[in-house]
Amino acid sequence: MKLLTLAYEDGITIGEALNVSVTGMIVVLLILALLSVLVLLLSKAVRSVEKEAKTVKHKSDEKPSSAPKTAPAAAPLAAPAPAAVPTVAAPASVDLFDVDEKTAAVIMAIVSNESGIPLNRLQFKSIKAIRK
Repeated sequence: MKLLTLAYEDGITIGEALNVSVTGMIVVLLILALLSVLVLLLSKAVRSVEKEAKTVKHKSDEKPSSAPKTAPAAAPLAAPAPAAVPTVAAPASVDLFDVDEKTAAVIMAIVSNESGIPLNRLQFKSIKAIRK
């Protein structure tokens, strides 16, 4: 019985143990409730600051600057000409097997989009429907 003794010679009673455990649970629940309220208040404060920053930014974008310009703005540099993309001449016709032209056009557009290659750089020889 020496293991169960705390500060008393005879140990604590069941009533005292229940009192300590209930008090501890109440303290923990109160602190958790306080923390949840603090988190809610903090999130509302952050949202209001973000909203205020957005409105200030939008207002500054709408109003022209009233400060006088002391020096004229430098002319923007001309952008370099884009490199010419060699185009592949599309064949006069694509062989279609059990596929109508509208479906073939959709298939070619999907292939171009998924591969990231422009449609004018792709060359389709034939499109065939496979049915199982």
